[in-house]
Amino acid sequence: MADTDSIATPIVSGITHWSKNSDDLIAFKEGRRHSFEYGRYGNPTVSVLEEKISALERAEAMLVTSSGMNDIVATLLALMSPGGHVVTTNECFSEARAFIRERLSKMGIRSTFVDLNDIETLKAVLDQGDVTLFYTDSPTNPHLVCIDSTLASPINQKPLTLGADIAVHSATKYIAGHHDVIAGCISGSQELIKTIRAWHQDLGGAISPDAAYMIIRGLKTMALRVETQNRTSLRMARLLENHPKIEHVYYPGLKSSPWHHIAKSQMTGFGGVVSFEVASDLHGVMRFIDALEIPFIATSLGGCESLVQHPAVMSFWGQSDEEKAKNGIKDNLVRFSFGIEKFEDLREKM
Repeated sequence: MADTDSIATPIVSGITHWSKNSDDLIAFKEGRRHSFEYGRYGNPTVSVLEEKISALERAEAMLVTSSGMNDIVATLLALMSPGGHVVTTNECFSEARAFIRERLSKMGIRSTFVDLNDIETLKAVLDQGDVTLFYTDSPTNPHLVCIDSTLASPINQKPLTLGADIAVHSATKYIAGHHDVIAGCISGSQELIKTIRAWHQDLGGAISPDAAYMIIRGLKTMALRVETQNRTSLRMARLLENHPKIEHVYYPGLKSSPWHHIAKSQMTGFGGVVSFEVASDLHGVMRFIDALEIPFIATSLGGCESLVQHPAVMSFWGQSDEEKAKNGIKDNLVRFSFGIEKFEDLREKM
């Protein structure tokens, strides 16, 4: 916004923008005058946010949407068409898997799900020559590659610099960072973002200027927050790994992780989420979680407050043992999303 000397980005809440006259309108339509037309197509405050995240991701173009799921749906609908083939992994975001399996199949789009640990099968599927899009999460070819980098954040990983065509984030998490706004963002080439933006406008997934302002504010502290979360998570993962009542710890920053060498080569930090299996049963884990004083029992991650999840009684509650096993969910699995509290306080309360 060039017409202000305010340090803080102004919130432009108007949804419709007027032209001085017909010539002024034509100049806007032909791209000779920069302005905005209607809130669903763009907004000055949202545009500032897109520019800032685009610079973080080192992307040609960026689109901010109303949620991370809107990112995923708009991207898949824009890039896939009947007869297409999307390959994804069993470990990617559960709602993305459901959309691919249950919704895209009704549109004549094939899907293949592969275990990320089975690299040879994944390579064989991708080398078949009929793959339109490879979609997966990361910290995890001649194919179009879409990476959901929410768990890493733009501070720890920049997928476009690693060869991905598209990177998506739930901006609700580390980017906004305060558990008070829902949004998503998609970065990529000008050509790809132009295609996705057209679908995004039809889907009506515009973010409000107020939400955009809150994310711009969150960006100012993101590096400080994420670096703190990286340090706390690594220290806690090492502590848990050596605890007699913990059976297994899942964290790419640990040398024992099968993904450590990959994470170390492409990430500057390992993120704020640590998962682990307690040496107990379902009810024993519930007692452990209920006794914790600092983490809130809540869904989400990446905010200032630490959160704890018990997947068996939260995101996978009511699912069959077979379905849980297929997704690697055990009754004793716990997920911690660390905030910015002091490590010593967290350790004491655990």
